[in-house]
Amino acid sequence: MTGNKRYLTKSRFKIGHECPTKLFYLDDKRFGNNNAENSFLEALSEGGFQVGELAKVYHPNGIEIATLDKDAAVLETLELLKRPNVTIYEAAFRYENLFIRADVVVKKEQAIDLIEVKAKSFDPSEEEPFYNKSSLKKGDPKLNSEWEPYLIDVAFQSLVIQKCLPEAKLSSHLMLADKSAVATVNGINQKFLLEKDRSGRSRAITQPGTTAGGLGAPLLVKVCVDREVELLQSSNYLEEKPFEEFIGFLSDVCKEGKFVKPSVGAHCKSCEFRIDEKSKKSGLESGFEKCWQDAKRISPSDFVKPFVFDIWNFRRAPKLLEAGKIWMAEVEIEDISPTPDRKKSGLSSSERQWLQVDKIRKSDPKQYIDAEGLATEMNTWKFPLNFIDFETTLAAIPFHVGRRPYEQIAFQFSHHTISKDGVISHASQFISTNRGQFPNFEFVRELKKCLSKNDGTIFRYATHENTVLCQIRIQLQNADVEDRDELIAFIESITEGQRDAGSTWTGPRAMVDMCELVKRFYYHPDTKGSNSIKKVLPATLNASPYLQKIYSDASYGSRSCKSLNFHNWTWIQKNEHGEVVDPYKILPPIFDDLALEEMDSTISDGSIADGGAAMTAYSRMQFTQMSAKEADLVIQALLKYCELDTLAMVMIYQHWKHEVEQRLQRAA
Repeated sequence: MTGNKRYLTKSRFKIGHECPTKLFYLDDKRFGNNNAENSFLEALSEGGFQVGELAKVYHPNGIEIATLDKDAAVLETLELLKRPNVTIYEAAFRYENLFIRADVVVKKEQAIDLIEVKAKSFDPSEEEPFYNKSSLKKGDPKLNSEWEPYLIDVAFQSLVIQKCLPEAKLSSHLMLADKSAVATVNGINQKFLLEKDRSGRSRAITQPGTTAGGLGAPLLVKVCVDREVELLQSSNYLEEKPFEEFIGFLSDVCKEGKFVKPSVGAHCKSCEFRIDEKSKKSGLESGFEKCWQDAKRISPSDFVKPFVFDIWNFRRAPKLLEAGKIWMAEVEIEDISPTPDRKKSGLSSSERQWLQVDKIRKSDPKQYIDAEGLATEMNTWKFPLNFIDFETTLAAIPFHVGRRPYEQIAFQFSHHTISKDGVISHASQFISTNRGQFPNFEFVRELKKCLSKNDGTIFRYATHENTVLCQIRIQLQNADVEDRDELIAFIESITEGQRDAGSTWTGPRAMVDMCELVKRFYYHPDTKGSNSIKKVLPATLNASPYLQKIYSDASYGSRSCKSLNFHNWTWIQKNEHGEVVDPYKILPPIFDDLALEEMDSTISDGSIADGGAAMTAYSRMQFTQMSAKEADLVIQALLKYCELDTLAMVMIYQHWKHEVEQRLQRAA
């Protein structure tokens, strides 16, 4: 660990509060970090920069501390605070080895408001939203785990300011996206465009002439959190340390580069320092492995084995770890007690958990497929089969009049069909890329047009498509559009109603969830328990000579297999080990014919490889200045990505159908 001085900042405090040992790995370049991502992309997808700028508009005439020099920033802040009344953006405070930048500080005489701005939604009508409801009933208030990370951030900042300005009357606030607010002005998102400055820092730029009055009804709400800050500052933390002592401890860890004895457990499953084999082969070390070696004396060679907490959806892992069972192979059948689901055919959750464990115990690499169960399901399906996938985003700042913060925006879909005789067609697609446009109703119109061309079974993967359509149904109920009733009837015909939709229903053509079919009838050890289509597809392709044969030539996007975005494309490509390369990894880059240096591209690898990246690419088109040529490349990449999502569903279906037919023939 480097001996350079490290301040305990807001971000380091948050990490240290989660796990003090992580602070040792954080700045040491020897250790891989899965969270070391492009902050610009994160801000694009979450809307954080725009919300921050909007908060400044709501606190006008402030002075921003722009310098990156910590000493200069602190001196400038203290000088400004000598004024009787002042608003400061990015105010800098330092006490001993603690350093913070506060989003907004408003001083009026001796009263100071600390305002932490978060791109998180908040419902002002909810009673005691920050607390665990059962703890309030018991008279022992505990903070809701959803809100605690935000609140402890404010508590840390509050303590630093109190130390720097002991005479001030300090009040702490969160400023959040108001779920109950409704935009009364169009194009608010276009008032805050993202860019990178010369130093490479990401920022949002408020367009000239933007005022709070010009933005219509307020979209953010300021919530006083003094009571919650007091609760946190009076609580005990690691080894019963009081709040201030705990902060001092974390400060020393940062300053001296201490390695804190790790406390390992099931919480380590999602540790950002748990890196993959590819990262380790590149020379990076795993902080996750160092912790477990130190705490449990595990041999480095053992880390190829899965842990008990790697069992899918398994809540008993902490108890098994306490009992000394670390590895999945040590789990016994009574630890899971698999029992059938009497309401559904196929595997229950506990049976699926045991299947995953049993294959590890027996070193069984083969896929599991319930041919009879799938055959029964397939017999209920009607051709042509329709496979659909949506790309959506949740915008913190509404694009359009009448919309609320974090309302669902459905900007793209893909639609594949497969006929009874096996002919595959990428039948239709939709994408909306116009800046500031609210696309949802046009999205449903186009989807209705596509799916009304036949009466075959419709498939989705997981709950997302159903959830999105139910949310658009609610939007339509409050909209003045000519075909409202027709669109609502269509949505209800292909969905299942949810509690938050106001009523329940099951449409006559309700979509079949392929992810549920995976959970109940199919498992491959290569997925490591995951049901994500991004894991199931590569595992299926490697398990299926049948699919490899179909997709190993350049027939996709030909007359025999229609594609709207690919021409004579080969999906089956193999690496040096003879394994099928994940098709998502071979999608064309977004910026394949433009110089990244000239564009100052913010997408580091140039490709779209997951749903978050698709959302980010769409957000980039909404919130950044982009040339028409660059925008066209992004659109083409989005179309290809979404097409692969529905083709993946087709491929999985084809594999199942082939396996079912083969196995039932052998059983006959």
